[in-house]
Amino acid sequence: MQIPDWVQDAVFYQIFPERFRNGDPANDPPGTEPWGAAPTRDNFFGGDLEGIIQGLDYIADLGCNALYLTPIFKAATNHKYDTYDYFQIDPHFGDDTTFDRLVTEIKRRGMRLVLDGVFNHCGVGFAPFRDLLEQGERSPYRDWFMPYGFPLRPELPNYATCGGVGWLPRLNTKNPEVEAFVQEVVLYWLGRGIDGWRMDVAYELEPPFWRRLRQAVKARYPEAYLVAEEWRDPWPFLQGDTFDGAMHYRLRELLFDFFLKNALAADSFARALTLLRERLPEGSEWGMLTLLGSHDTSRVLTECSGNPKLVQLLFTFLLTYPGAPMLYYGDENGMEGGNDPDCRRPMLWEPERWKPEIRATVRQMLALRRAHPVLRRGAFEVAYAEDRVFAFYRVLGGERVLVVLNNTPVPRELALPVAFPEGTHLIEVLSHKEFTVRNGSVHFARLEPLRGWVLLSSG
Repeated sequence: MQIPDWVQDAVFYQIFPERFRNGDPANDPPGTEPWGAAPTRDNFFGGDLEGIIQGLDYIADLGCNALYLTPIFKAATNHKYDTYDYFQIDPHFGDDTTFDRLVTEIKRRGMRLVLDGVFNHCGVGFAPFRDLLEQGERSPYRDWFMPYGFPLRPELPNYATCGGVGWLPRLNTKNPEVEAFVQEVVLYWLGRGIDGWRMDVAYELEPPFWRRLRQAVKARYPEAYLVAEEWRDPWPFLQGDTFDGAMHYRLRELLFDFFLKNALAADSFARALTLLRERLPEGSEWGMLTLLGSHDTSRVLTECSGNPKLVQLLFTFLLTYPGAPMLYYGDENGMEGGNDPDCRRPMLWEPERWKPEIRATVRQMLALRRAHPVLRRGAFEVAYAEDRVFAFYRVLGGERVLVVLNNTPVPRELALPVAFPEGTHLIEVLSHKEFTVRNGSVHFARLEPLRGWVLLSSG
């Protein structure tokens, strides 16, 4: 499977633009609330593209080198999944000039930009749908949608929608005109300098639609990254002719089962992880967008019941595991929040409100990943899985890294069998403790509870 080479070295930072930073109060929507107030499904806080530009150094300093933005095109809501105009930046986010500056500043830092493509549905303000509302059956856009009858009634929709919501009319993507329009949009913004698309509710559209889109994209932009939103089995999308990867929600569920819910012991977790990995077609894992949270889930610290040690353990796994890891804005600092809309709180910019231990782990792991190609491109091997301790290797050429995760709430003493030659000296990069392989094992006198270790050969 051919995946854009840069994706294997990417660490994504996901931004919900309305909630990241208010860089230009002059474009705030009417009724904008003070930064830090409680989010609802309908309120606004003024986040915009200028705010993202102002935050780029923060993101780069953290260790991320790619951005994924939820929709930025003209729409009525705070989340912008109800697109009104696919060719216009939402005026409350900025304009074409702001967007071009954003792209320039991202490229100047050696970073990448992926946008959110919402092509299963649109908003009621989308010009073809407005025309259908006004002209009914006479509209030239009748077959762009799936009306059940006329006149259309958005209040009790008598047309196909996304999730039964009248203000999200579903596009008829089987119509060649609609398909051509989608391809035009996708290619236009790639031409404006973006590096790829995350496709919203990709599972709602038939795979042949995505295959043809891929052909159109890759013919002109072979290094563009195409990633699908998928909550179930991503296998159909990963055959090399559709997407480069998918959001790895299945991995997230499995990690939570082991690390948070105690639903699995380490050996059964290892078996389940092996099955999950074997389900991915060969080579496809490098394009998977691995994550602990997003704009559609509760925050990871909230999932961990406020325990920062569990968050650190999860991040240690995620940031040493194959795939393109994605951080949801603020998770690196221990932001909290339940499911939508609570997970979309305004970004906390005051360091005194951060969880420094979580931030330190994320920064350390990202620095380690950046310094060692084996953690980005190395093969994965299970090293040990017993009770509550799980360990794995990343292997590239002659380099081998060992990651050990103690998911036990108490300290452990452990003689861990390893694949390093006898007498090999290892250094644990976080504590700087040194170990020597004796009798085929590394002896840990004390594995601290809920903690991860990363061991490198010092030779």
